[in-house]
Amino acid sequence: MPPSAVKTVKEVIFWQYSKIISASAGMGKSNYGMIMSTYKKLCTGDIVWSSSVREYLRERENPNICIYCGNQDKLTIEHILPRSRGGEDITDNIVMVCKHCNSSKGDKGLYEWLTLSEKDNYHRIAEGKYLKYLYSLHEKNGTLDKTINDLCPCRLNPKCSDEESEHKLSVYCIEGCFGK
Repeated sequence: MPPSAVKTVKEVIFWQYSKIISASAGMGKSNYGMIMSTYKKLCTGDIVWSSSVREYLRERENPNICIYCGNQDKLTIEHILPRSRGGEDITDNIVMVCKHCNSSKGDKGLYEWLTLSEKDNYHRIAEGKYLKYLYSLHEKNGTLDKTINDLCPCRLNPKCSDEESEHKLSVYCIEGCFGK
């Protein structure tokens, strides 16, 4: 879960993306100091996330591998936010995956599929694309500055909280409001 200072949809997206940057820098996704520093810089605009072109080039480095599990057999196009939940058929929302991962994920969003406990174990390209895509959807919907009280109950509640007694804004919330 993000720290209590992270209160809005935009901040949750930046917090999770900061974990990706930290991991890419070799610091891991649990280095609080690096993550917080990166998060603050993303919030202030001192740094920006990578472009879609960079993500595309990184994907092309291993074009014949499932981005989720590494399998090389029977690859298909997968919509990170499924079309059934409002996901668009655009490059920012698709990755190549094996048929097993595609059918296993079904109509779930990325975080819902692998559960909250696994939110830091996604392939960085898939998660990076997904976070940017969710950002653009929330921007279109005018919900980037919304808090947990504004969004919930989302379609994933009560699964989206680590603590049974208190619901907190999480990565589930930023995807759970699509496709109610």
